[in-house]
Amino acid sequence: MDSKNQSSDNPENQTPQEDQQLVPCQPLPIASISLSLSTILPTHFLTPPKISSTVFRPNKVKIPTQISSLSNLSLSASASLPPPTKSNFKSTFSANPLQDSLTLNPLRPSEPSNAAGLRRASIVWFRNDLRVHDNESLNAAHNESMSVLPVYCFDPRDYGKSSSGFDKTGPYRASFLIESVTDLRNNLQSRGSDLVVRIGKPETVLVEIAKAVGAEAVYAHREVSYDEVKGEDKIESVMKDEGVEVKYFWGSTLYHVDDLPFKLEEMPTNYGGFREKVQGLEVRKTIEALDQLRGLPARGDVETGEIPSLVDLGLNPSATMGQNGKPPANASLLGGENEALQRLRKFAAECQAQPNKENKDGTTDSIYGANFSCKISPWLAMGCLSPRSMFDELKKSTSRTISAASSQKDGGSGTGLNWLMYELLWRDFFRFITKKYSTAKQNSAAPVTACVGAAA
Repeated sequence: MDSKNQSSDNPENQTPQEDQQLVPCQPLPIASISLSLSTILPTHFLTPPKISSTVFRPNKVKIPTQISSLSNLSLSASASLPPPTKSNFKSTFSANPLQDSLTLNPLRPSEPSNAAGLRRASIVWFRNDLRVHDNESLNAAHNESMSVLPVYCFDPRDYGKSSSGFDKTGPYRASFLIESVTDLRNNLQSRGSDLVVRIGKPETVLVEIAKAVGAEAVYAHREVSYDEVKGEDKIESVMKDEGVEVKYFWGSTLYHVDDLPFKLEEMPTNYGGFREKVQGLEVRKTIEALDQLRGLPARGDVETGEIPSLVDLGLNPSATMGQNGKPPANASLLGGENEALQRLRKFAAECQAQPNKENKDGTTDSIYGANFSCKISPWLAMGCLSPRSMFDELKKSTSRTISAASSQKDGGSGTGLNWLMYELLWRDFFRFITKKYSTAKQNSAAPVTACVGAAA
């Protein structure tokens, strides 16, 4: 028998081409079927098929038209090859999103504009920052979250009688605060948001609301007094137990605490030393108010709540009335961000319009207005107006040179707007020195003897 006949009688000596003629089912269509399934289901749901002469070798295979179109893929398969690895199934088709493994908490990218990296819900805890302009915590929550829930708490510990028998919060201040919270709610509503108001301890209220809406973070501005710092520690502790991040920002002074040329614990304890060190320090730019804010979280259906009255806070409304039954002169001060901005712009316009008034002794009046005061401090105290916004507005509204740390011989009091910046710098000094010693007291049981009382 010649070699040609031996080759045809012995299957082991058959060529691959002859083998394909004898077997109706070719390995290539089988691999194509597996690929078409992997483009529909995630790859970890399918195991690579083992192509073997002993597994699934039908006489005929009917391939649909859609699957047969995959035959142009650059794949090779043979019955004698080992089972293909995962890399054998790569093709030029675009990746299917279902092929990627899903995670419950995907990592957030550094770019907050990416929707996949935004937090589902966040809480903005308003404190002494009752404004929408130049509010870093509000803007940061808006940029990093899909939904934002603003919250304000009337802490019952801030009301009632102190150990000395005086009101912790008097009726005039409480009325001013209620008006400021009402104005804040109106400003938030006009931007597509709202304000949740509660009477209760923040460490209790915020946790309950965070659980209800599924909040992942709480945004707030830091404060400086001992009780406020202690309250911040409580918030961080309870939120940590719930897996909620707390992010604090600084926004209560003209100069930012991170821009100081010294560590806070090394801050000079006298104003002269402080002014000398911060002289020439740049004031950060203000943050513009957002025209449209993120909507409220859909989960939880949290009620916004009513803004309390003086009676709800345990105060007597009649205490705000004079002996003649009419409101006193100082009751005309209306709380709120809108009122603060109007007064600031009016004051800046008056300063620009009036020349310096020189007295007979050659000196000049330090500032214009009734009693030589702009009377803006109540709005600064409530955070209806930020010192940076005040500085920025006065700088835009006048051509005079403004220096927050003037080096004039009179200690910086100077004239006009320089005198006002000098007062803002004093305010910075007291807040920084209070923060310095309240933090030291928080971290040490030893008594602190410094000018904290004056700063408070």
